[in-house]
Formats: sequence, C-alpha cells, structure tokens
Amino acid sequence: MDREWGSKPGSGGAASAQTEAMDRRERLRRLALETIDLAKDPYFMRNHLGSYECKLCLTLHNNEGNYLAHTQGKRHQTNLAKRAAREAKEAPAQPQPHKRKVSIRKSVKIGRPGYRVTKQYDPETKQRSLLFQIEYPEIEDNTKPRHRVMSSYEQRMQPFDRRYQYLLFAAEPYEIIAFKVPSTEIDKSTPKFFSHWDPDSKMFTLQVYFKTKPPEANKPQPPPAANGTGAPGAPPRPLPPPPNAPPPPPPPPHGLPNPPRAPQPPMPGSLPPPPPPMGNGPRPMPPGGTPIAPPPPPGGSGTMSNFTPRPPTGHPPQGFPGQQMQGQGMHPPPPPPNMGQ
Repeated sequence: MDREWGSKPGSGGAASAQTEAMDRRERLRRLALETIDLAKDPYFMRNHLGSYECKLCLTLHNNEGNYLAHTQGKRHQTNLAKRAAREAKEAPAQPQPHKRKVSIRKSVKIGRPGYRVTKQYDPETKQRSLLFQIEYPEIEDNTKPRHRVMSSYEQRMQPFDRRYQYLLFAAEPYEIIAFKVPSTEIDKSTPKFFSHWDPDSKMFTLQVYFKTKPPEANKPQPPPAANGTGAPGAPPRPLPPPPNAPPPPPPPPHGLPNPPRAPQPPMPGSLPPPPPPMGNGPRPMPPGGTPIAPPPPPGGSGTMSNFTPRPPTGHPPQGFPGQQMQGQGMHPPPPPPNMGQ
C-alpha cells in the first residue's frame, strides 16, 4: 500500500517553509558574492561590533549574505530610486558643449593650377619680395582661393630645414600647391602684404615682403688682438712658443713614472748660470784656465797702505783653517804681518 502523504521512506521529513526560505537566501547570497563586489558598494559599512550596516536604509545586518539579500529587496531599491531622483533635481543644468562638425569633402582633383612667381627688390627699404600669380580657370562657383604659411616642421613631404618655410595655395577642385621660401619674418604691413582675387580673369595674386635683418647680424667679427685674445666671450688663444725654444720632451709611456727632465740648454746670447756653491773644497777654475786674481788693496794712507799680498803657493789647504790634515805635514798658514806697526 503506497502512502499518499508525507515523504518517501529514508528521505527525511518534509522541509518546512522556514527551511526553504533559509535555503533560498543562502543560494542568493552565494550568487551575489560571485557577481557583486562589496568593496565598491558606497552604502556598505562594517561597524565596530563586527556587524554590517546599510548607510542608505540605516539597517543592521549580521553577515554579508544578509546585506546582499537586503540590497535585492524592495526597500533598498526604492531608496536608490529616490536618491537618484533627488540628485538629478538638485544638480544644476550643465550646458552641453557645442561640437563643431567639420565635414571632409571628397572631390575629384583635376590637377595643379598654373602659376607665375616674380622676384622683386625695393632699393629704398632694401627689402626683397615675391609676387605670386595663380590661375584657377575651373574653380568652383562662389569660392575664393586660400593661402597659409607652413613651417618646415609641419610638412611631411621633405626633410625639415629651419632655413625654409612653405607658402601654400588651395582652391577646389585643384590640388594644393606649395612654394619653398626663406624662413625670414614676413612684413605684414598694409601697403606691402596684400592678396587679391579677380573673379573675371580667375587669377589670385599675393605679394609677400620679407623683413631685413638687423645690422648687428651682418656686422663682421673683430679680428683677434695681438696678445691672442679674440672677441668678448671667446676663449683666449694660447701664446705661440719662442722661435729658438727646444721641442717639448715626449710624454712618458703609459703606466711608468715621470722620468727626470734634463736641464734646458741656455739661450743664445745669455750668460751661463753661476756654479753651485761648494763646501770647504777648492773653488772651480774659470773656463779660460787663468786663476782669479785677488782684489787690489785700497789706496791711500791708512792701516792697509803697507799691505803686500802674498803670492799663492800650490793648492790651498783642505779643511778648516788651523786644522792639520791627517797623514800630511802641513801646518796652518802663518798670520799676516803687523799692518801699520
């Protein structure tokens, strides 16, 4: 006999409504944890008691799952809608920025226009100028040619050069043409710089004057001075060596100490250096071989008037006066005779 009520044998009792609600909330919590990051929720807060609070609804929750279940509820969703409506009402109306839409025309080019370039020179102002005459016989109706000056760094057709700039002319349906002119400042005063479009002859005329350079730029640099100094701000030039100076010695090989320098030879026409002083030994002989004579006695009547110099005998004794040399029978020289007695 089959049972018509209750659960099957061995499967446990039937789940109550409370148990089913708990199981449903647990499944929702797990699903919400996988899809929602609580760190980015501005209304999620953990207090000092370890529980969780909703700052929007001011509710208290025991765990994260309970808070996530609350966020899916009617109360939290209603408060979110009210907050969004209040912020939209209080926010001032911001004007939308006007974006200008530029439509790129895609027209078929028919080629380059004819042109004529004339070089001019003004002797009064000493200015050079160029006169451009561009012919546009097939230009579109109610349009005028346009022109502009382009730097060498803006174009991509040639390697950039700071000495030049480009003057461009454009008109539909012709191709854009450019002229390479010197990179000098253009004089844009009214009588000199002008452009004119003649709709009858279909010719566009442009005159360009270039400013003259200041006189300081064309002034030649002064020649260097006699002492080797040049213009102000330039490093001084080294002085040239004397004509009879010996060549400098070669540098020592790498890794070896500097060898002692040899004494430089004397310059022609100069006196030789004096000999170094010696101790108690004999004085060196002069280059001629003649000994140096003693100075003459002073003249006049005095105590030195009867002084007669004693001729030198042999070599002078070695050592100090009054000291007898060892191994020789030499005695110190006798004292001089009484002078003036």
